[in-house]
Amino acid sequence: MKSDRVKKGVETTPQRSLFKAMGYIDEELEQPLVGVVNSFNEIIPGHIHLNTITKAAKEGIRMAGGTPIEFPAIGVCDGIAMGHVGMKYSLASRELIADSIEIMATAHSLDALVLIPNCDKIVPGMLMAAARLNIPAVVVSGGPMLTGKAVGQKETDLNTAFEAVGAFNAGKIDEIELKSFEDSVCPGCGSCSGMFTANSMNCLTEVLGMGLPGNGTIPAVFAERIRLAKKAGIQVMEMWKRDIKPRDIMTEENFKNALACDMALGCSTNSILHLPAIANEAGVIIDLDEVNEISAKTPHLCKLAPAGHHHLEDLYYAGGIQALMKTLADAKLIDTSLMTVTGKTIAENLTCVVNKNPEVIRPLDNPYSKTGGLAVLFGNLAPDGGVVKQGAVAPEMLKHEGPARVFNSEEDATAAIKAGKIVAGDVVVIRYEGPKGGPGMREMLFPTSAIAGMGLDKDVALITDGRFSGATRGACIGHISPEAAAGGTIGLIEEGDIIAIDIPNRSLQVNVDEAILAKRKAAWVPIEPKIKTGYLSRYAKLVTSASTGAVFEK
Repeated sequence: MKSDRVKKGVETTPQRSLFKAMGYIDEELEQPLVGVVNSFNEIIPGHIHLNTITKAAKEGIRMAGGTPIEFPAIGVCDGIAMGHVGMKYSLASRELIADSIEIMATAHSLDALVLIPNCDKIVPGMLMAAARLNIPAVVVSGGPMLTGKAVGQKETDLNTAFEAVGAFNAGKIDEIELKSFEDSVCPGCGSCSGMFTANSMNCLTEVLGMGLPGNGTIPAVFAERIRLAKKAGIQVMEMWKRDIKPRDIMTEENFKNALACDMALGCSTNSILHLPAIANEAGVIIDLDEVNEISAKTPHLCKLAPAGHHHLEDLYYAGGIQALMKTLADAKLIDTSLMTVTGKTIAENLTCVVNKNPEVIRPLDNPYSKTGGLAVLFGNLAPDGGVVKQGAVAPEMLKHEGPARVFNSEEDATAAIKAGKIVAGDVVVIRYEGPKGGPGMREMLFPTSAIAGMGLDKDVALITDGRFSGATRGACIGHISPEAAAGGTIGLIEEGDIIAIDIPNRSLQVNVDEAILAKRKAAWVPIEPKIKTGYLSRYAKLVTSASTGAVFEK
């Protein structure tokens, strides 16, 4: 046992005395020490209930002969951080989460881990730590929120509230209706109920084999979620006994599976930041061209909010992620020979799985589209790529040309949209919001929701070197690389330049002569960093491009 170095032999008498100070007994110290990483806090709805999940996981560990040792992880609520300086810290928190788990597990010689996240950056941060440490680990998430109900019994979610603000500003709803959305769209604990970033990553954790079947879709408030946590505690002990480690599971082939399911689900564009970052820790490289290759052969089968009207609980009742994987497996679009945390292969896990609702998970002969829900665009405006959730783009906006409306911050763009200065046909350009330029690569749900709420999502496109919430819909292209702060073409665009978007052909161009762009480049001077102190100033110096997952430089 790794933990023997802090609990076995005469020389570790001082360490054992410290364990005894906390009430541990000899029998507990004779067992494997299993870290239980609890990201509970009182600021994220998706995490407010995680003490219950943690308690269940610890019970499972004890039942299987381990000693659970709980410690915390931080978490940012993207919805609360949205639209102000707080969002700059969200993506940046991912590296802190991974680093802090590495520190705790290594400093205390833990034998295994149960990782308990639920929302946006916490899930990939924990998976990055698991791959880096490579000790037996199981992820058990907190589960999705139930769908809300608002005016007219319409199914609602957090995105509904953001878009309601745009509708209110456009005079389409009154204060009473706005308050109704505020009071009802988020009915309780759990990760926000659409295929936003949190649920995207929880579902892809299951696909990667790092979460038990059901991890992505069992609702937060169901007793089944507690039972899943107990099983996770039991299963991590089985992994320890069999010496199954994260890198035995998170192989190149399983990341390809994750990308295939990503395309079939139409996940958040943020998955194209997080999967490469997790893969990087596992020693696997994900190339953005590979994303398009997998998208080209993977049909879009499941259209959840914001792209469609279904939510996570609908996917749960349809059979969950396992049912989607079974559909792809039948078409040989995923490799089912791979190991998972169940101790079984994907094929063995799928033996009795059926699709219970072909309206939610469409069959292969009736897809929403023949290609995946995400696409990576390339061109002179994005030499290293830009990412769009094509499954959430109106058909009339898949190809679009329009004049650039240029802003150097999210706040300036949002103000212009709310003031009615953006009109049909425009292409809103928001720059200096990338990993370095932000710093922190903010999500742009305020401006995209304002556009959608004002009824312009079928007429206006938005491009940025920042990123988008999984709740975003419309012709919104993020992760433009290289970013403006690194001298990318997006920093050279001038007001009125014609931007040409061709999503089916994976193209993003600014229709300006190369000689003129070269002249602008020679005269280009980056704007002053927006934050020069604290963690974000250090983050900006270390972080790489969005095209590499915005990981730190080696």
